[in-house]
Amino acid sequence: MRLSVRHVTRYRYDHPLAHMVQQLRLTPPNLVGQKVVAWTIDVPGYDRAAHYIDAFGNPVAIVSHREAMSELTITVEGVVETQDQAGVIGFPPSPTPDNVFLRYTPLTKANPAIRRLGALAERSEADAISGFHDLMQAIRDKVAYRTGVTEVHTAAVDALNAGEGVCQDHAHIFIAAARSIGVPARYISGYMLLDDGQGSEAHHAWAEVLLPQLGWVGFDISNGMCPTDRYIRLTCGLDSRSAAPIRGIRTGGSGENMDVEVAVSQESQQAQQ
Repeated sequence: MRLSVRHVTRYRYDHPLAHMVQQLRLTPPNLVGQKVVAWTIDVPGYDRAAHYIDAFGNPVAIVSHREAMSELTITVEGVVETQDQAGVIGFPPSPTPDNVFLRYTPLTKANPAIRRLGALAERSEADAISGFHDLMQAIRDKVAYRTGVTEVHTAAVDALNAGEGVCQDHAHIFIAAARSIGVPARYISGYMLLDDGQGSEAHHAWAEVLLPQLGWVGFDISNGMCPTDRYIRLTCGLDSRSAAPIRGIRTGGSGENMDVEVAVSQESQQAQQ
């Protein structure tokens, strides 16, 4: 499948910015089942950006804005060819040792309830994947998908206690449960083509676990499935903070308002030729 993405992030400030530095993790990697055909990022100062690969293998651009501004728009457009790998991406090269993804963070700490969930996934190596499907379903049963009840800093423990949350919360709980039984797990941010053929959640999120016989395998807990050719994997990290597509610091610019628009569509056969 060939997917077209348009992702626009707009910042508006009640008082002008004096200075801003942003880390942009907005370029998807080439992986098994995913090939970038075209990709552009448009933001003031991008022509002067510094580029590097972070500790988790994500391409990063550092953009600095020194001029006073009351609005800032980041526009990402691109095309990615995808194949359905049933969520399996195998063992791609990574600068990060696998055992780093056993590390708890403030957002992915485990309590007794999360450890009990993790126990559902404990199986033999030959049956490991079915255990994590059971874990995924258990989280869906316990935490209803509902927007507006959690925030970006909500921890896995708090979302599980609330019984409500969004894809970020589902991924954090799944990751915490996997790490509690000694399985490396990481947070994934990306795009998803919806069933109606167009649109996406802003920064849809899922999780990946490392299984001995398969390598890294993705689980989209919110949708109860492994990623297919409808998914574009953008970033990975220990949690939503380290995998955030946009992070930054600023001077001035009080009263920040942010709007995000994401459109994902399947290119027609004619457009591909």
